Amino acid sequence: MKNIAVIYWSATGNTEAMALAIAEGAKREGISIRLFEVGNASVEDVLKADAVALGCPSMGAEELEEEEMEPFVSFLENEDLKSKPMVLFGSYDWGDGQWMREWEERMTKLGVYLVEDGLIIQNTPDEAGIKKCNELGAKLANL
Repeated sequence: MKNIAVIYWSATGNTEAMALAIAEGAKREGISIRLFEVGNASVEDVLKADAVALGCPSMGAEELEEEEMEPFVSFLENEDLKSKPMVLFGSYDWGDGQWMREWEERMTKLGVYLVEDGLIIQNTPDEAGIKKCNELGAKLANL
């Protein structure tokens, strides 16, 4: 059975809500889902997954969270992720999504297959945002 790892960091619960909705969307497609807070995930979880969803809100001056997500992404840069199907997602309060564009660029340089542009939602995901997350999970599951 195909398996997807959904790995995220969330301070306020907004990105966690997105992660849960992405997992739910993939699960509806009959896919095995492994959901991790990034502090409980390993690089091996990414390597073993058929596809991956990584989520982190915009922090500080539009950057990844520094203590858990940034080191995790840095570890991934040492691995062979060529053609690994992946989606990126996260919430933000202000700014224009610069952190996501930079994150997409980093992952593209690793050779991952970004299924679509990173999904960003301002603050708490509303019903429409949850639907977008469900659709993203389903799209990842149907590759």
